[in-house]
Amino acid sequence: MCEETGLVRRLKAGKATVQIYRSRQKMGEAAAEAVGRKAIEFVAKKGRASIVFASAPSQEEFLAALAKMDGIEWQRITAFHLDEYIGLPSDAPQAFGKFLKDRLFDRVKPGRVYYLDGNAKNLEEEALRYTELLEKNGLDIACVGIGENGHLAFNDPHVADFNDSLTVNVVELDEVCRQQQVNDGCFSSINKVPKRALTLTMPTIFNADYIFCIVPAKSKAEAVRKTVYGPISTSCPASIIRRHENAILFLDTDSAALLK
Repeated sequence: MCEETGLVRRLKAGKATVQIYRSRQKMGEAAAEAVGRKAIEFVAKKGRASIVFASAPSQEEFLAALAKMDGIEWQRITAFHLDEYIGLPSDAPQAFGKFLKDRLFDRVKPGRVYYLDGNAKNLEEEALRYTELLEKNGLDIACVGIGENGHLAFNDPHVADFNDSLTVNVVELDEVCRQQQVNDGCFSSINKVPKRALTLTMPTIFNADYIFCIVPAKSKAEAVRKTVYGPISTSCPASIIRRHENAILFLDTDSAALLK
């Protein structure tokens, strides 16, 4: 083990790399270092970088460390977020845009931040608006997590499509996904969790130049096992990461507990 970084071991999962850290804190710091350095590289190479972020308690340590990192020219960064609930007030503490605004965007002041509007009158038009922004800017870096059901963003197994023709979609959330929001302490009961959301689709995420996947906690161990060892299938949407040449999966010892 590397005492300084907390790296316990590294392995390959298809084309992707898996890195396991001794603590959730060390995992978050390592992920922030990797994302920050890659953002700096993109800015140096082409004058800007486009990054999409996940919103979940699993991202707390990563976002806190990234916000403190020196050397990132945030004014040259365009930021997106992966998904948003439909029908939840934009200032609700569970709203994903607000989550990122409070924890990262208000602290580092990116040059541009584009929010998904889950309260748009016409959701299909909102999906098209965000699609146009993503197509205009591209995605250099995708910072994602994995759900207990193996989802990426809100691409739950029953709606995930590796060949989706859409860039942004309106989806129905499955019960495992909604219950996870309760388990994470975001909602007091499943009845209060919205049933629909806007989400970037699987191809949109996969087509990012780099994917950094941050997944702590024992509750994610089975999803991580399926991601690393199971079939590459929409039954575990995150398994597609194994086909990406520039993907790193950051784990702590809890989330990696079922890996050989």
